Amino acid sequence: MTDTITITGFVATTPRRMTTSAGLDIASFRLASTQRGYDQEAQRWVDGETNWYTVSAFRQLAINLFVSVEKGDRVIVTGALRIRSWESGDKHGTNVDVETDSIGHDLTWGTSEWTRTSLTAPADGTSEQETGTPSPATEPAQS
Repeated sequence: MTDTITITGFVATTPRRMTTSAGLDIASFRLASTQRGYDQEAQRWVDGETNWYTVSAFRQLAINLFVSVEKGDRVIVTGALRIRSWESGDKHGTNVDVETDSIGHDLTWGTSEWTRTSLTAPADGTSEQETGTPSPATEPAQS
């Protein structure tokens, strides 16, 4: 069973992109999400602890993320939560990763301009879910 999570935060590192030897595009960055609360005594908003996530995207989403998202941007990320413990010698820790299904700018903090990527159907017969690119058959009708 996959745990799905939605997080708002800011892009804390410059997104990086790589292509595997098999041709799979991957992009990733660190996301910081700080909880805020209102301090009644001080009569002001205060920052709480910051949660850190490594966000990864694959295929067309990775390409789109790399050209659209920059360090410092406020974003909303939805995807599969992966929590992994690690150990190296006397050091140990926990990685919290999100394999994103969707990412976009958080319009609470600004405006954004969106451009659709090309809608070419894959020649190998893979589905939209497999490629991350909508095929013309699944494209919503324009009104």
